[in-house]
Amino acid sequence: MGHVNDPEVIERLMSTPGRWAIVGLSQNQWRSAYSVSEFVRDELGQQIIPINPRGEDVHGETGYRHLADVPPELQPIDVVDCFVNSQRVGEVVDEAIAVGAKAVWLQLGVIDEAAAERAKEAGLEVVMNSCPAQEAWRRAKSPGV
Repeated sequence: MGHVNDPEVIERLMSTPGRWAIVGLSQNQWRSAYSVSEFVRDELGQQIIPINPRGEDVHGETGYRHLADVPPELQPIDVVDCFVNSQRVGEVVDEAIAVGAKAVWLQLGVIDEAAAERAKEAGLEVVMNSCPAQEAWRRAKSPGV
């Protein structure tokens, strides 16, 4: 059986202030990473760290090329939010494990069961095939929540 997201993990990651490294976040406003990262920062109150191949700054936040380039004063990273395709996400998950991140969040359509299992075995929390903006909307629309 494949990975099943734990609603309590999702709720805790979204509601506990922390640092989210957004892998795949660039200045391209047409990509979902751009608007979702704004939501994560402005609505969920998380600090965001852009990670992209050019190390571009985004939303006024300093960008880095790799998770390993994030300076010690911004460590540990609480959540590595992955806006890369399923074929590339395993590398990102391995980097997240190597830098001591606490959790990985694989965005909608990003699925890698083996990478999720490696992350869990290394002690990271895992959310897969999900979007924090949609989870927040779902939570707001659910009666009794």
